[in-house]
Amino acid sequence: MKNIELNSPDTNQVANLGLLISLLLLYCGLCYWLFDAAIMNLVGAWNGRPEYSHGMLVPGISAFLIWQKQNEIRALPGATSKWAVMCVFLAAGFYVIGELTTVYLISQYALLFALYGLTLMLFGARGSLLFLVPILILVFMIPLPNFWQKNLSAELQLISSEIGVLVIRAMGISVLLEGNIIDLGTLQLQVAEACNGLRYLFPLMTFGFLVGYFLCAPMWFKAVLFFSTIPITVLMNSFRIGVIGILVEFWGIEMAQGFIHDFEGWIVFMLCLLVLFAEVALYSRFFVPGKKVQDLIRVDLPVSDGRPWQFRSHNLSWPLIVLMLALIPTAHFIVQKTHQEEMVPSRASFFLFPKRLDHWQGKTSNLTPEVLNTLKLEDYLLIDYHNPLGRTVNFYVAYYESQRKGESAHSPRTCLPGGGWDIMSSDVKEIDLENRSIPVNRVVMQMGDNRSLVYYWFDQRGRILTNEYLVKLAILWDSLVRHRSDGALVRLVTDIRLGENPEDADRRLQQFMASAIPELENYIPH
Repeated sequence: MKNIELNSPDTNQVANLGLLISLLLLYCGLCYWLFDAAIMNLVGAWNGRPEYSHGMLVPGISAFLIWQKQNEIRALPGATSKWAVMCVFLAAGFYVIGELTTVYLISQYALLFALYGLTLMLFGARGSLLFLVPILILVFMIPLPNFWQKNLSAELQLISSEIGVLVIRAMGISVLLEGNIIDLGTLQLQVAEACNGLRYLFPLMTFGFLVGYFLCAPMWFKAVLFFSTIPITVLMNSFRIGVIGILVEFWGIEMAQGFIHDFEGWIVFMLCLLVLFAEVALYSRFFVPGKKVQDLIRVDLPVSDGRPWQFRSHNLSWPLIVLMLALIPTAHFIVQKTHQEEMVPSRASFFLFPKRLDHWQGKTSNLTPEVLNTLKLEDYLLIDYHNPLGRTVNFYVAYYESQRKGESAHSPRTCLPGGGWDIMSSDVKEIDLENRSIPVNRVVMQMGDNRSLVYYWFDQRGRILTNEYLVKLAILWDSLVRHRSDGALVRLVTDIRLGENPEDADRRLQQFMASAIPELENYIPH
């Protein structure tokens, strides 16, 4: 039996490997302790939101990419980069902001910074580059902010509807499109939010990124391949909508429901993958003749040389490592000491809002359960007010007690086109009332021969804002400083009758505002 002396190389290798494993376990344990809520939110999104169901596969793909590089990683010397501290500091800072605002997206990206900080801690700046792509691909498992996704969803629904109708008309079928409603005459199909194409786009972008990583090609073509996933998704989803319309026309509404509808979705996604590989085939034909697709997409597996794992830890900077490890519980301590329950100010219910305002007489309407489930608001006001001349103003206010978790008012600029309206003009206008001035978004929209004038703005804890991005920044700031994120969307709509001057519609809305806004201030906390 071989005797191992205390200071023998074998003993040092075992000790260094044990040190590596100990650091990994300690750091990963601290990160899980810190980011458990963000991780659970991720898992919930993968299970509850179909467009992100691919997310549960992404960590496994990342682990495979690291395993594939194991021979290069084995050869790396232990080294600590000063950038590791900065990386973990950023992770801790984003974690604090994410926790105090309960915006999980911030905490989830902070987790990626923390993971890259680990590679900088153990292998230095140069060695950490081996882990860059495996960590970067984790971006595809994180959901987009609700605000961006809703806007993107609405745009994709409109584009897919328009192109889908062109496919139906190409088959000689008479069809009318109003927003997201496809009218086949005998029945109508609504291009719902679930048909926006995001269920294809996010998985396909992940797959395109992965293929580009394994592809033996210049960077320009990898970029083309990755970004081509966007038009491929839009076109193929539009084709699917068109095919569904054709099948419904000939074989009935059953073609747009149940198993057949879902099966069509899987077929279209497979076709999207085929188009990606067709791009690679075209590249091989015209740029690298003689090369086949399988020659360009190479997934090399590591071959063990039989040598034991060696981790040389003599270049590790222990002061930096201790500082990095201390940053994690420090961030948790800051959150625990500064975190306060969100303040929800008391207010009167919109149910009590008067139906008569000066010479305006109102009639209340209700939103459907499906719309309420989408908006996720706490209270709303929807009243049609009429003046003695028979002119009407539709008055809508959506109130949210909390907008921290991404639920906030849907911009009319996003929602109205889905109903078939085209935006003809849009600008910001300052409306002078008796004791104050209010900036509003002024939108003229048209559907067929019908025109309407829309005023809308965001009433956010005493701020009147017209820019949706500034609304998000205000929510973030007030969540941190004032522990409040309540707010409302206010929208007024009036018809521009045939032959009526748009300035007359402006005067009508401004007269109504003079009556309604002073009363509304009692129902929206400032």
